[in-house]
Amino acid sequence: MACSVAIILVAAFARAGEAADTAQQLRDRLQRTKTVSCAFSTMTAGDWQSGQPRATTKPASLNVSFDAINADEGSARAVGQLGKVDVVVRLSEGTLHFVESFREGPLYITTIFPVAADNGRLIAVHSRHEYTSVQVPGYTSRPEQYYGSCRIDE
Repeated sequence: MACSVAIILVAAFARAGEAADTAQQLRDRLQRTKTVSCAFSTMTAGDWQSGQPRATTKPASLNVSFDAINADEGSARAVGQLGKVDVVVRLSEGTLHFVESFREGPLYITTIFPVAADNGRLIAVHSRHEYTSVQVPGYTSRPEQYYGSCRIDE
């Protein structure tokens, strides 16, 4: 009995060590990356009705990309429809954060976690902190948060 308990414990610790190695490998990939491409398929939009916060979750189709990533210097470029824009990048405990602050007021944040998704991708979230009094379909006018994954190119 004691022998089988010892074998089970050794096997459990070995699996935990393998998971830690995988997590460390993902952190290392994030630190080395120079380019990422993200796809987000679900989003939640926030709003206020009569002063009370409300949230709606629905399917989405949003793609964001970053290149020229230098986590050591804290610099990167967001690649969008209107070209490339300099952004701030921070690597914190293996989590990669991109911060884009617009002069007009909005703040966009994309975070990539060192957690495997499918097809070698990593899970990610993209948030848009924005509010305008007029809502136009296809444009961000309220706070939004998108959920998806990113492909890491080294």
